[in-house]
Formats: sequence, C-alpha cells, structure tokens
Amino acid sequence: MIIEKLKRAVQILEDSPEFTKLIPEVRSNIVMAGEKAQGTEDVAGIPGRITVVKGIPVAVSMPDFGASSHMARLVLSVMKHDPEKRSALNIKYHPFLVETCRKLGLKVSSYDRSQEPPEVEKIEGSSISWGVEMAVKNLGAVPDVIFHKGAWGKEPMIVLVGTQPEELADMAVCLAKLFLASESKTYK
Repeated sequence: MIIEKLKRAVQILEDSPEFTKLIPEVRSNIVMAGEKAQGTEDVAGIPGRITVVKGIPVAVSMPDFGASSHMARLVLSVMKHDPEKRSALNIKYHPFLVETCRKLGLKVSSYDRSQEPPEVEKIEGSSISWGVEMAVKNLGAVPDVIFHKGAWGKEPMIVLVGTQPEELADMAVCLAKLFLASESKTYK
C-alpha cells in the first residue's frame, strides 16, 4: 500500500513540469513510513531521488523501503510527536514559498542550522532529528511545513509534512504553479 501511494505521488509530480522549479540542488525525495516504523528501513522513498531530465521531473527509480536516510529520519522524528504524519517531501527554499504556505493556512515552523549544538553536529544523521525537535518547539505543535535557511555547506530547504504522499505531491504542484505565476508577474 505504501509503495502504491508513493507511485501515485511520483506520478503527480512527474506530470507537472512546473514542479521542476521546486526541486533543490540536492534533489527531491518523497517518503512514507509504515504505521509502526522504528528505523529508516521502515520508510519507503525514491532511491536516487527525483531529478530533472529535459525540463521535467523524473524519479530515478521506483519507490522502495530503506531508500532514504535523511527524509526517513525526518519523518521518524515527526512521528514521535504525531504518528499520523508519516509522509514528507523536500523542496527548495524560497521566501515566497514559505509565505504562501502561511497564507494557505499551513502550520509553518523553522530552525536555524547555525544554532546546532556541537554534540549534535558530530553525530552523523542527528542534525535532522534536532531540526525537527527545534521546529516543533518553536511552533508549540507539529508543523505542516518545516524550513531552514541553510548553513555552511548545507542547502536551504523546505519540507512538507503530512499523512499522505499524494496530498503532499498535490500541495507541491500547487505551490509550483503559484511560484511560477509570481515569477511571471515579477518579470513583466
């Protein structure tokens, strides 16, 4: 069921050339965890991520379990606060996108990567869990959108968090269309 949901979500993204505008340099991934997920092997994602080929979004391969470490750790951290929020999708950071999410009524929170404690920074993979904890603490609730503005060697990023990957894919396509519309107004 999880693999099928991710396949449908990927199809939504691949059918939207607009989504290419939201794919970050590190590429996008969409993940979904099992209800009782304990580790990254219990979270399915896209091996190789979603990239851009000839101007359109393309998943490098079919969804599979254990295919993502970063996004899997993020969704596992979110599930500690809300077990229903088992899915996540990363997109590039842009102030317009953050503001649009707020205007759409989504719960938005952030964290500052430069404030990461040295003991967290030293342990491979612990930055993401720390970031989720800070975003939850800063909002006082589990966000629908978590972002950071980057740090040395770390690309700024937005992560959409939710219950179903198809809903996140639809949201990302909507954001991409709004982003393109705002860009066209800017250049007129």
